[in-house]
Amino acid sequence: MRPTVMQVNLQSFKENIKEIKSKLSNYCEIMPVIKANAYGTYINTQLDILNEFNIVAVAVCSEGAELRKIGYQKEIFVLNQPDIDEIDEIFANDLSIGISSRDFTKALGNAKRIAKVQIEVDSGMGRTGVQLKEVADFIDLVKTFKNIEIEGIYTHLSSADNDMEYTKKQLAIFQEAVKIAKEKVPNLKYIHSSASNGIINFQDTNCNLARPGIVQYGYSSGDGIVEKINLNPVCKLKSKITFLKTVCKGTSIGYSRSFITEKETKVATVPMGYADGLRREMSNGGMVWINGKKVPIIGKVCMDSFMADVSNIEDVKVGDDVWIWDNENITLEEIAQRCHTINYEIMSTISNRVPRIFTEK
Repeated sequence: MRPTVMQVNLQSFKENIKEIKSKLSNYCEIMPVIKANAYGTYINTQLDILNEFNIVAVAVCSEGAELRKIGYQKEIFVLNQPDIDEIDEIFANDLSIGISSRDFTKALGNAKRIAKVQIEVDSGMGRTGVQLKEVADFIDLVKTFKNIEIEGIYTHLSSADNDMEYTKKQLAIFQEAVKIAKEKVPNLKYIHSSASNGIINFQDTNCNLARPGIVQYGYSSGDGIVEKINLNPVCKLKSKITFLKTVCKGTSIGYSRSFITEKETKVATVPMGYADGLRREMSNGGMVWINGKKVPIIGKVCMDSFMADVSNIEDVKVGDDVWIWDNENITLEEIAQRCHTINYEIMSTISNRVPRIFTEK
């Protein structure tokens, strides 16, 4: 196995789910969002975890197909309306899907096989979804196809982390849409609006389903979140030193000579690079944790490796652990800030050539 691995703590995930449940009404069920390989943790491959839920959410049909391959037999909901070319895959894998397009609905209806759908409402995200003024007519269109079963209605809150008034307006729009939908489909199975920020900052008693995303993996979904919920980070990213050398003053390190040593320097090479998901923004100053000390990355991050200045670490040796983040001395949020992005992006883009090691502690 490669020395570069992501350690994934399944017990922490379970504890986060319990904490999320404590924020929800008793009648509200959890639908974990496990898209993008469960935000890069690959918890979506752990059938024992998935079987704790009656329904899970993915982003694209192929993700649902992979869940079927590993034996998940309960409900799978595709959050994003698929493409017409994916209709066969929907039926082949018994997927429930979000819809908001008339053309797609007609194509689905003409397929003549039983399809389970949920109506997506655009309450202010401005991405996809049916606008409030169109909800009644859209549901009427769907109902003209006897093979399409309307299971639910949902929306997405765009700013539940930073704009409370706008979110309240979104929820009010959604409540109106739900009222219309219930008149036309009295036995709606699922009603949902809240992802991570909505779960923590709002309680929509109109809903019976919640869609936790990054908080179930133990990371903050926005400012002030960690003060409102007890989160247990699920994953750590580490590698090892595989080569050590001492170079003299004036030695260039890495591509384009972007770093020149100013003194005699002990350099460690670590086998993780941008093809593994270590961003090039970590070049020349990003920090890693080795033997109880933060040390800087020097030179540009390569495709398969990077170099670090370990001159201030006594007894450093080949085989020593190198933590990219350990959730204590270096956090995922620190990495994201260095890379001018968000923790979601850093987690979800750790590539599949980095093995995931699952633990229960």
